[in-house]
Amino acid sequence: MATHVPTPQEAQAIVEKYNQDPFHRTHALTVANVMRWYAAKYDAGNEDHWYVVGMLHDVDFELYPTEHCVAGERLLKDEGVDKGVIRSAMSHGWGMTDVTYEPESQMENILFAADELTGLIWASTLMRPSRSTLDMNLKSLKKKFKDKKFAAGCSRDTIREGAERLGWELDDLLGQTLEAMQAFERAQGGLPGVERPTEE
Repeated sequence: MATHVPTPQEAQAIVEKYNQDPFHRTHALTVANVMRWYAAKYDAGNEDHWYVVGMLHDVDFELYPTEHCVAGERLLKDEGVDKGVIRSAMSHGWGMTDVTYEPESQMENILFAADELTGLIWASTLMRPSRSTLDMNLKSLKKKFKDKKFAAGCSRDTIREGAERLGWELDDLLGQTLEAMQAFERAQGGLPGVERPTEE
């Protein structure tokens, strides 16, 4: 079977084929848009490629959570997805799953770090009266990051390791990813699946 790099629309269709839960679809869309933002800053011209890698990263999580990233490689091969895209998308599970791909490129290391971090930012957003990232600042996010009981499923160690892999200060990673989430929210007119409080 000939392989190819999916378009953003094709990548989303693949995700929706294997994921029915709105949460998983929304997470894929969030990470994809965060990756597009980072690409615009660090790899201009390749925004669609970064988006596709972000979109596909958790393609297997709903159906095969115990085989995460390993099953994902199988599914994406069956879909005829380019090997390089598969490697980059699945490398985010390095050290947490049985995947054999270690993040190497800047794109892969950003995905490794930002995947967990988007989850933390999302959870923080749901706790805010505004239910929005737009009035969240770095100080507030750092407070949530330091609270190990908050969104305990979001690995702080992975986020720290991601910053180290990139050669960034932790604050740089937190601040940039928050900015990416804010850009996504502005473009969407709100975060998908998050109901904003109504004004009385």
